[in-house]
This record gives sequence, C-alpha cells and structure tokens, in this order.
Amino acid sequence: MSEHDANARFLRESIVEPDSIARARAHAVELGAMPISTVVGSQVAVLAAATGARSIVEIGTGAGVSGLWLLHGAPQAVLTSIDNEPEHLAAARKAFTDAKVPSTKVRFITGRAIDVLPRMNESSYDIVLVDADPDHIIEYVEHGLRLARTGGIVLVPRILGGGRVADPVQRDEVTSAYRSLVQETQESSAVLATVSPAGEGLLQLIRLAERD
Repeated sequence: MSEHDANARFLRESIVEPDSIARARAHAVELGAMPISTVVGSQVAVLAAATGARSIVEIGTGAGVSGLWLLHGAPQAVLTSIDNEPEHLAAARKAFTDAKVPSTKVRFITGRAIDVLPRMNESSYDIVLVDADPDHIIEYVEHGLRLARTGGIVLVPRILGGGRVADPVQRDEVTSAYRSLVQETQESSAVLATVSPAGEGLLQLIRLAERD
C-alpha cells in the first residue's frame, strides 16, 4: 500500500460522522445522490466554524449531507440549498428535520442552479459550496465568487476528479474544466486559492478585496 493510500484509509477510518449525517448519507446513497465524503464534510465544517459563517449557500444538496456538515460547523448560520432534483430536496428537508435543525435555518430553492444563481444577491454569503452539475462548474464558481462577500469562501469538492485531473492524458471537458479551475485560480489576484487532496479533493477560494 502506498503512503497516499495509507493516509487516505487512515482518514476514512478516523473521522467520525455524526449520527444525523450518517443517516442522511445512507438515504442519499439509496436515492443515487453523490454526497460529499466524510473527509471533505469534516473539512467544510471546520471552515464554516473558523469563519463564523452566518449566511451559506450550497449548490447541490447531496440529499442533505453537505448542508448538515456546514451547519455542524456553523449552527448559527442560515443555509440556502439549491437543487433541481425535488427528490433530493425532499430528502434534505427530512434530514434537517430529523437532525432538529430549525426550519428558520434552511431555505430550499428548487430549480437549475444556472437559472437560479443570476437572481441571487451578490456579496451576500460567507460560504458558497459548489457541488452540482460538473458540466457547468466554471459558471457556478464564477457565480459563487460573485455571491461571496469579500473574505468569503467558495468551496468545490471533487476537484481532483477521481485522479483524472492529475493525469495529463485525460482531456474530456469536465476534467479539463476542473484542471483549469485549479490552475487559473492559483494565478488569479482576485482570490486566495488552495486545494486539499484529502478525500475527493476540495478547492478552497477566498474572495479578496478588489485592488486599485
């Protein structure tokens, strides 16, 4: 077993998922949803806690898993959850209810993110989690940076594409888009960017103040 594989296995086995999130994950898998992993979930919870987030939007619900992790880190936050799959939104609603999250803490929007995001207020969110249709990933991140306040964070799980992004031979549109996101955000003066390789990978972008 390689060092990378050993580290990945250790993290998977060491991080404990709260019962409410574990139940939501089981339901998500039954529905065919692809929620963020426990490893990435724990990372977004820490980021939500560290920033003291009070206003969060997630693009794609993972049937409630990602939202519960975010609120696990920032229970004081209000979460806006966008998904075009009514069944996934219904599962998320049940997951939040089962976890005793107050209804005032979550707002659900059913619709295609590509249609919903342009109507949302810019510079209004502490965290934007982008976990939806990878075919529009670059557009979603652009919207996410518009919605995030200065100092706010845009998070993109699955950024490593299951190992495909690191393989230059892989040139399909989705893999190329993820690869471009990593490279271009590293070079951008508008954000501070890093990638965590744990789990399925997590791109983290902090929106910086505009410079004269």
